[in-house]
Amino acid sequence: MAWRRFARSLVESGRYSSMSSVLQQGLELLRQKTETETVETAALGELVQRRLNGPMISATEMESRVAAMIERKRRVVRVDS
Repeated sequence: MAWRRFARSLVESGRYSSMSSVLQQGLELLRQKTETETVETAALGELVQRRLNGPMISATEMESRVAAMIERKRRVVRVDS
């Protein structure tokens, strides 16, 4: 298997002292990634909930705001419509 060859090459190159060390490091990285994803998911959920609980604007108002933003950006970079 390719992962075994890769792990063995890490040990043979001296980067890790043993296959167990390679495995421990890999598991630690997976744990960190899982924790990060959990935190990011919770933060996204909080953001969505805040948005749902906050004030809403109509689609027409949103279109107007976007158009105004585009116009401001065009003026800043001096782009003709």
